[in-house]
Amino acid sequence: MSKSPLALIVDDEPDILQLLGITLLRMGIDTRKAENLEQAYHHLENNQFDVCLTDMRLPDGDGLELVEHIQEKHPELPVALITAHGNMEIAIDAMKAGAFDFLSKPVDLNALRDLIGSAIKLNQPSQSSKKTTRKMKKQLIGDTPIMKQLKQTILKLARSQAPVFINGESGTGKELVAKLIHYKGPRADAPFVPVNCGAIPSELMESEFFGHKKGSFTGAISDKKGLFQSADGGTLFLDEIAELPIAMQVKLLRAIQEKSVRPVGGESEIPINVRILSASHKNLLELVEKEAFRQDLFYRINVIELSVPSLKERAGDIPKLAEYLLGQLASLHGTDTLNISQQALDRLIKYEFPGNIRELENILERATTLCSGDEIQLDDLNLPSGSTDNKDSKPQHASIVDLPQRNDLTLDEYLEQIETAEIKKAMQAAKGNKTQAAKLLGISFRAMRYKLKKLNLE
Repeated sequence: MSKSPLALIVDDEPDILQLLGITLLRMGIDTRKAENLEQAYHHLENNQFDVCLTDMRLPDGDGLELVEHIQEKHPELPVALITAHGNMEIAIDAMKAGAFDFLSKPVDLNALRDLIGSAIKLNQPSQSSKKTTRKMKKQLIGDTPIMKQLKQTILKLARSQAPVFINGESGTGKELVAKLIHYKGPRADAPFVPVNCGAIPSELMESEFFGHKKGSFTGAISDKKGLFQSADGGTLFLDEIAELPIAMQVKLLRAIQEKSVRPVGGESEIPINVRILSASHKNLLELVEKEAFRQDLFYRINVIELSVPSLKERAGDIPKLAEYLLGQLASLHGTDTLNISQQALDRLIKYEFPGNIRELENILERATTLCSGDEIQLDDLNLPSGSTDNKDSKPQHASIVDLPQRNDLTLDEYLEQIETAEIKKAMQAAKGNKTQAAKLLGISFRAMRYKLKKLNLE
């Protein structure tokens, strides 16, 4: 017979201790009670707990002291703080100190059950591990020191319910990091709902996030769940959160603080149990200073900030990344995995990758298409002609001075001259293969044939 989970409850109010104890007992959880820090420390020395609940105000100290003590002495024990209603500053401080989550007084018993259930799951890693293996098709590749540190931080953040802001350049894999935090944590069995905040039309944002009731506006022919409700019990990932308009930021802040949403046209609030992860390639603090992003929302979502390194900061991982990505491409196309020459690999290591992992993947996919043998060569990479071999230079891009002189040509003649030059370059890079040249130009094969005939390039 398996042993029942054990919880430590710390509060100086007997009524609260009794209420929490009865609620947990009904969940099949045994409890030990403490009315102050001294009693709590004694219980911690003599018992193996699965979760701890502590009030903020105690006769001989406060809950933050207990959170810090547990972080130092019992780092595997999830501890949640009970705060006065609306005291978000203390709740945020607690999560920064290492608290698993927080509850506001008066304690909502449904929210308490959700919190305890998530905390107990932390002691059942096999469940989330299986879910991660099944759901995650991509992994963080690399063993440079900065990547080892990132992986350790992800595991630590997965054990918390604190909001995390993921910062990094475009193409570094911020959504992958968010997924790993979700699937390695106690919410792995619940939905992970990603949303690109910059892709939702402003007039539809409130309905998309919070849902709507039938008839609430023209076109609302039925009730619809919003993103918060779709992610209930799991994680909502707000990618490119900096793109949210100020009016929506206000409504988002309320939903996060109150842990409830009101659908458009609805008459009552609906409680939600969602962990918030967010990301942006922009500097949110600078946007706050420019009043383009609300300061209160910034501090609410940025309880913990996690930076994802750019590819140039982890160039030592490029050989492993290239090997992994080539294997993925081979699997996708049903072909044998190509090798890559040392000369081509050295070039990739020296290249700065303004587009990071996403750009590396695109370069290798193009090289796979252009490669005529079983090994990718330097010429197959087709890197920009202005790409640099050192970190002090910047990749050069075509500018007006690089274009042919217009002289007395008409606009159509001038554009035709530019088009001819670009098609010739693509054909040269593709070694005369029209299909590959069309892919390089981003046009269809049919359009390629038309242009070759029109420009007398056949």
